[in-house]
Amino acid sequence: MIPVTIVTGFLGSGKTTLLGNLIKSRQSRRLALLINEFGEVSIDGALINGSVGDDEHVRIHDFPYGLIAYGDDDHFIPTLQAIAKRKANVDHVLIETSGLALPTAVMELLQSPELAGDFILDATLAVVDTPLLLSDQFDRCLSIDSPQAAVADSVATLFEQQLEYADVVVLNKIDTLDEDALLLAEQRVRDRAPNVRFLELAYNAQLDIRLALGLRLHQPTFTAHNHRFTPLPGSDTPTLDSHARLNGHVHSGLAGHSHGLATHKHFHEQDPGWLSFVLRSQAPQQPEALKTALSETAKAEPILRIKGFILTDNPENAMLVQGVRTRMVISNHAVKKSAQVSEIVFIGYHLNRNKVAALLSQLTATQWQ
Repeated sequence: MIPVTIVTGFLGSGKTTLLGNLIKSRQSRRLALLINEFGEVSIDGALINGSVGDDEHVRIHDFPYGLIAYGDDDHFIPTLQAIAKRKANVDHVLIETSGLALPTAVMELLQSPELAGDFILDATLAVVDTPLLLSDQFDRCLSIDSPQAAVADSVATLFEQQLEYADVVVLNKIDTLDEDALLLAEQRVRDRAPNVRFLELAYNAQLDIRLALGLRLHQPTFTAHNHRFTPLPGSDTPTLDSHARLNGHVHSGLAGHSHGLATHKHFHEQDPGWLSFVLRSQAPQQPEALKTALSETAKAEPILRIKGFILTDNPENAMLVQGVRTRMVISNHAVKKSAQVSEIVFIGYHLNRNKVAALLSQLTATQWQ
């Protein structure tokens, strides 16, 4: 059976960067990657493809604009079935979910009749933006009347549920944090998800591949055991026809959670407030001016994630935009060497596309639409 590792984590936690670094350290492993993005333009897929290059032992499957393995995803099962047909050439499958998805959707389908015979869950990793965790950005809003209450509660709920179903939590973006801060971050994770098995630290968005792949945390290690009950002499204690009712951990490692899979799977579908759209501009952008404009726009509107490529005065020099809330980074990136148009994905809660476009156009003195 082919082992599967699910990489989950909220918007902007650094999943794609971490995954790219894991690929570079894959050694001889032959990998299949499924990359899921909520936006209609595949930015993360482009970044991963750039890091892989011409490596024939790593195959990438993009799942843009939607939530992987959710009810309206018609591609997940056929894609994995196609991977299963070439199982002799695949050592491991990595699935990066959207920052708005729960891993339970993938977990549930891995147990379906179509896939259960070919795949087994190896582990679920949840990547955490540690500075945001420490700055209370995943806390619930205590003021019911606050206009930000709905956003905060939705973010907190999704974040907590992602942690709940993780085997391993990876504290990311920790390079400037001291030991006390890391201990506090660990405690905040444990408070939300006391059953997480391991916490790992990712300095420079790098994690030892031995801590990510081949963990075998859901192997059916108990199925070969032959449990017998021998009553004591003279005892009239009845035996059970089946000991399944006493099985608290369950062999697959998943069924203990399965009661909640269907409930949590459709969390996003029950909260239509999460929206994504793309804005484009034909005009060359000044990186520093755009960076400031994006930060100001994120302060004015409930934007939680920004990513894309922009056109500058040098058309041969496309630049990568990455934003988490009001924190923006614009940098050169080898993946896309040129751009004919600036294209930025915005993800947020009850976003108003027209307001965001108008504000960004005003602040950059260029037209965005």
